[in-house]
Amino acid sequence: MKQKHFNVVAAGVLLALSLVSEVAQAAGVLTIGRREDSTTFDPIRSAQNADNWVFSNVFDPLVRVDNTGTQLLPGLAESWTISPDGKTYTLKMRDAKFSDGTPVTASDAVFSLTRIRDDAGSLWKDSYSIIDTLKAPDAHTLVITLKTPSAAFLSQLALPNASVISQQALTRQGADDFAEHPVGSGAFSVKEWTRGEKVELVKNPYYWDAAKVKLDGVEWLTLPDDNTRMLKVQAGEIDAALSIPFSRISSLQKDPKLAVELDTSTREDHLLINHSHGDLGKVEVRQALDFAIDKKAIIDTVTFGYGKIANSYIPDGALYHYAGNLQRPYDPEKARQLLAAAGVKNLTLKYLVNAGDEVDEQIAVLLQQQLAKAGITANLQKVDPSQSWDMLVAGDYDISVMYWTNDILDPDQKTTFTLGHDSNMNYMTRYHNDKVKALVAAARVEMDPKKREQMYIDLQKMAKADVNWIDLYYSPYRNVTRKNIKDFHQNPLGRFTLEETVKE
Repeated sequence: MKQKHFNVVAAGVLLALSLVSEVAQAAGVLTIGRREDSTTFDPIRSAQNADNWVFSNVFDPLVRVDNTGTQLLPGLAESWTISPDGKTYTLKMRDAKFSDGTPVTASDAVFSLTRIRDDAGSLWKDSYSIIDTLKAPDAHTLVITLKTPSAAFLSQLALPNASVISQQALTRQGADDFAEHPVGSGAFSVKEWTRGEKVELVKNPYYWDAAKVKLDGVEWLTLPDDNTRMLKVQAGEIDAALSIPFSRISSLQKDPKLAVELDTSTREDHLLINHSHGDLGKVEVRQALDFAIDKKAIIDTVTFGYGKIANSYIPDGALYHYAGNLQRPYDPEKARQLLAAAGVKNLTLKYLVNAGDEVDEQIAVLLQQQLAKAGITANLQKVDPSQSWDMLVAGDYDISVMYWTNDILDPDQKTTFTLGHDSNMNYMTRYHNDKVKALVAAARVEMDPKKREQMYIDLQKMAKADVNWIDLYYSPYRNVTRKNIKDFHQNPLGRFTLEETVKE
């Protein structure tokens, strides 16, 4: 009897300890509500923020960007030297391991950079085609030789998509399986990815700086509806919510249980235009669209003054931003005149809108009304955010508001991807200008800062003249957390430094 009683008590104690343990473990898991789901865990096959922000938790690049978004820091490479001719980079790699416990070697870096340069599925081939040779004379030495000096190259090594992945794991699993079950060397590893619902990360015990990581794990929850995300963070059902609607910032700031983070960003919202669709291929028509849009009205009525009118694809405050770039005024009559001169009547456009995105939907209604004043009909097609990217890639749209945040310090990345990039159709616009493309390539390798700055000024002017897309506004990152979450920030390039985040 007593023995049995002791066993029951012991079992109860063990159960209680187990529950306490589970609660303690859960307390160390950060839950983040975001609009978009991940699309892949193969770094070279994505250019989406939703992927890159998680890549930065799971993978480690050779070089990192600091929290201010202004300086390069060691990543998997502890140090590096550049030859006097600017063509050879020798990087010394730290002792690190992948999440499966195998060592990270210079050969893995050779494999990863060769893959982003040469793989047919790489969206970043153009940016890394400047690499001539890659060698690993030993496990901790990586030697990269460029075809020509490049002012942008060191910054390119900090791109999340150029992170070092395990050659052994990818070869063993195959690219498709690796894209679902990746092996990286970052602060966290992927426990499970339930498409459309969540990505579960757990602390990587093999991470080279694991002692710094306070969280036990991170859950990235897919919650496309803005209102749902805000309600859940207010109710304490999640720890953080991304992309606060501008209209909710003020009220959330008044909630004593919440902390609103308005971090400096490189975000630019713009109207994508599909140049391959009929009259949109005419520059006069694209210029008409620009004249027909009242950007100040967007700032006032949609961003509640938190935004700033954009005049260039290079964001305000970023390297080589041209403050004096052309800014077409709101002039619906001028838009009508341009359409008439181009012989275009009754222009009707398919406007792709992300459903559940309050800001996107508000802008869509506003632009629809503004375009109508210039005689342009915009038919709104609301789709789930998980569908919109594929539709843009397929060219199944005429116009659509999207946004971009820089991933590296140098303007080459965004410039290449939006003006001189064949692999991704210049960010799905199908824009093409041979002179612009040639200048993009030349600017990448120009080593004279003054000459290079002028090249990027010229590119900003040319992009605006061609209306590759329509610049709308710049704005800060807008996130909210519960007050018990500390050190939850995005740097200007979008990276969440979750290895520093604490859940009290």
